[in-house]
Amino acid sequence: MRSLAKPEYDGRSTFELCVESIRDDDFREKLESVVDDIEAAETTYTQNGKGEQLFTIAEADSIGGKVTSAEMGTLYKGTFSRQDTAPRAIYDEIKAAPTNSICPLCGHRVVTTLDHYLAKSRHPALAITPVNLVPACSDCNKLKLNRQPAQASDQTLHPYFDNVDDEVWLVAGVKEIGPPVVEFEAAPPLAWPELKRSRLRTHFRIFQLAELYSIQAAVELVNMRDNLEMIAERTGTAGVQKHLEEQAGSRRKAAHNSWQSATYEALAKSDWFCTNGFTLIPR
Repeated sequence: MRSLAKPEYDGRSTFELCVESIRDDDFREKLESVVDDIEAAETTYTQNGKGEQLFTIAEADSIGGKVTSAEMGTLYKGTFSRQDTAPRAIYDEIKAAPTNSICPLCGHRVVTTLDHYLAKSRHPALAITPVNLVPACSDCNKLKLNRQPAQASDQTLHPYFDNVDDEVWLVAGVKEIGPPVVEFEAAPPLAWPELKRSRLRTHFRIFQLAELYSIQAAVELVNMRDNLEMIAERTGTAGVQKHLEEQAGSRRKAAHNSWQSATYEALAKSDWFCTNGFTLIPR
């Protein structure tokens, strides 16, 4: 998971900008009546986000009994995320925040949408609140859907409030039977608070990162086979291991917890792989 700076836009002004686009007088008046509720919901959200307590925010099917979840969904799709509207500029700016458009939830695929950290169907007051909207790839967005954490440890990581990339936690190992397979796991440092460790594991499981990274590593193995064979011919097992260690070090500098860095580190540590395991990589 890659941390991001919080959006500069606040919930109230974003909501009001969306309301300005509504032509139906009755609907616009109804929306205007809950502006204070939108602001209060954002304040509560920010406080709980900092304290890792977003799961405590109660679900609701309306805002103050005035505006329903369905109506907020209509406002989101009809103004905020709709092309060629004034609020869409905010949507696009939030979506473009990650470096190289890489999804902060999986750290691999390309951002295509905004994910509601707390689902808009369950938390209508947060449907258009920028701090509840996280840039995401379509796969991560679908995997999470409208999931509601029941306790603190059930919460996935939040790019605006959580930072887990200051230390290495993504590790991998090589399955040394037949064609090599790289397997991944989340192994957070023991010095971390237990809640942070639990949430990292939850995030890793919910977004199926072990499976995703193993598939990507399999492709990487195929790409490296010929190069490793040439290195082995020139410098033997020691040369193969040195090359893999250099690749791992380079990738760790770029990102502490990328599947690439974990892959190369695991391969370099495997004497079996460096000796002849790489020759079993399918062509």
